[in-house]
Amino acid sequence: MNKSVKRADLRAVLLSGTIGIGLLCALPAMAETANGIIAVNVDQAKLVRFPARIATIVVGNPLIADVTLQPGGIIVVTGKGYGATNVIAMDRAGEVLLDRVIQVEGPTDQVVTIYRGVDRESYSCTPLCQRRVTLGDGEGYFKSAMDQAGSLNTQATGASGARTN
Repeated sequence: MNKSVKRADLRAVLLSGTIGIGLLCALPAMAETANGIIAVNVDQAKLVRFPARIATIVVGNPLIADVTLQPGGIIVVTGKGYGATNVIAMDRAGEVLLDRVIQVEGPTDQVVTIYRGVDRESYSCTPLCQRRVTLGDGEGYFKSAMDQAGSLNTQATGASGARTN
């Protein structure tokens, strides 16, 4: 066999392997919306690429997901509540470019749920268990945790403002 033929074959194999690796690396980004479903966890955000010419986005139920349009057709999808809704993307003329389902699922961290009668408390245990406010927690537990977080935020904001004066 000729050495130049072997080199050409080797280049073709390497080039096809490089293209294959590039396609494999791109698959997770394309898989997010390949079946029309954007999956996101509650209390988390995900970046999804839509067509760059989007002018308007409409969310079916903003209590389930929040969607924010960024330059270049990037949208930020934030899971707000459990369930499914949809997002519709339109151009300036009002033409529908995309209509995708958003599925908001439960948390992925180690959550321990404690039931006290009908009241529920959630704790994130990674590695130590700490309060985790989750939709569906008992009203007293939820309010107490939110009040503490608000108080902490007020103290931190006040302390940082006092230092700059």
